Amino acid sequence: MVSARVLSLSLSALAFCAVAGSAQTQIAENLPRAAPPLPKLTPQERGDVFMARKMYREAVDAYKEGPQNSAVVWDKIGIAWHQMGDLNAARKAYERAAKLDKNYADPVNNLGTIYYAEKHFRTAISRYRKAIALSPESAAFWSNLGTAYFARGKFEEMSQAYAKALELDQDVFERHGSGAGTRMQDKSVADRARFHYEMARTYAKAGKNEEALQYLRRAFEEGFKDKDKLLQAPEFAALRELPEYQEILNLEPRVL
Repeated sequence: MVSARVLSLSLSALAFCAVAGSAQTQIAENLPRAAPPLPKLTPQERGDVFMARKMYREAVDAYKEGPQNSAVVWDKIGIAWHQMGDLNAARKAYERAAKLDKNYADPVNNLGTIYYAEKHFRTAISRYRKAIALSPESAAFWSNLGTAYFARGKFEEMSQAYAKALELDQDVFERHGSGAGTRMQDKSVADRARFHYEMARTYAKAGKNEEALQYLRRAFEEGFKDKDKLLQAPEFAALRELPEYQEILNLEPRVL
């Protein structure tokens, strides 16, 4: 027969075990759980990460591990080579992308940027127009076309292309302005003045008076002298009564 003391101890031990087990359960529930494993990135995703980090050669290697029949992948390879300044390698990648998908506009436009960099402006215009035929709603393509026309001195065609770009995207030149600025670096002062005048005309035609006045001021600061052209241009009719316009008109052209 079990004594009362022994029974009491046994019950106490059972109670302790129950409390200890409950405490262990609570501790286990409160412990941080191991994070689920991260999904494995595809070669293209890894290439995109490298591109974002400006690790372009690593991006090329990653993209080449992906499907070799993908126009998108080959276009990205071209962009990576382009960023490294290897225009020949970029051209080959863009051409391969364009052959893989004849309806894909991006590599065709990018080929235009290669020819523009090489100062083959007529060929660049041809590529930009082909890209626009494939994707007519791309403001960036129209902007590139306008810049190529400017390089050939075709100011009216430039104005029309820029006007279309602005119609499609009111912020296109702010978004891609640094690219246009880079393209103007190797131009003469007179060319830069004319470029800013044409940009002013484009903005004025679109009714963006503040931007038009800013570009007009830049044109005069770069030495634009043809005030008669300014007075005769119909695009500036809405600006002529503004004090800012009169102030710009009274500026003396910069002497260089």
